[in-house]
Amino acid sequence: MEDLKKLIREIPDFPKPGILFYDITTLLKDKAGFRRVIDLLSCRYQNAGIDLVLGIEARGFIFAPALAYALGAGFIPVRKPKKLPSVCVSVSYDLEYGADSLEIHKDALKPGDRVLIVDDLLATGGTAAATVRLVEQLGGQVAGAAFVVELTFLKGRQKLAGVDVFSLLPYDK
Repeated sequence: MEDLKKLIREIPDFPKPGILFYDITTLLKDKAGFRRVIDLLSCRYQNAGIDLVLGIEARGFIFAPALAYALGAGFIPVRKPKKLPSVCVSVSYDLEYGADSLEIHKDALKPGDRVLIVDDLLATGGTAAATVRLVEQLGGQVAGAAFVVELTFLKGRQKLAGVDVFSLLPYDK
C-alpha cells in the first residue's frame, strides 16, 4: 500500500497549526491509484451481500458511488442537516469542540438491508459511529465500515465496537 500512500499529499498545519492534513485529491487525480482503491475495496466486499453503500458527506461521496457500482449495490448519501429534500431521520453527535448532526432519508433503506458505510477517513470515529446509529434506527444491518485512510493513533475504531472496520491506508502518526 506504500505506492498508494505516496499519492497522498501531506500538508502540515492545515486547517490549523499542529495538524497534518492528508490530502486525497492527489490520489483521486491519479487514474491508476483511484482505480486501485476502488478495486481493493470492492474485492474486500464482493461476497459480503451488500445491498447499499452509504457515503458520508462530503468525501465519502467520492468513493461510495464508485464502490456501489462495482458491488452492484445502491448508493445512499448521508448528509449534514437540511440538505436532503424528503422526510429524514437524524442523529446528533459530539465533536472535539461542539456537536454536529447527520441525516438520511427515512425511506433510504428497509429493515434487514445489508449496508456498507464508506468514508475517506477514519479519525476519532464520531461521524462513522453516528452513521451506524442512523442505519440501526432504520433497521438496517451494518455489514461493515470502510475507509481509505485511517489515523490509527486517534483510536476511532473504539467508537465502532461490533462493526467490521477496514481501512486501506493506516497512518500511525
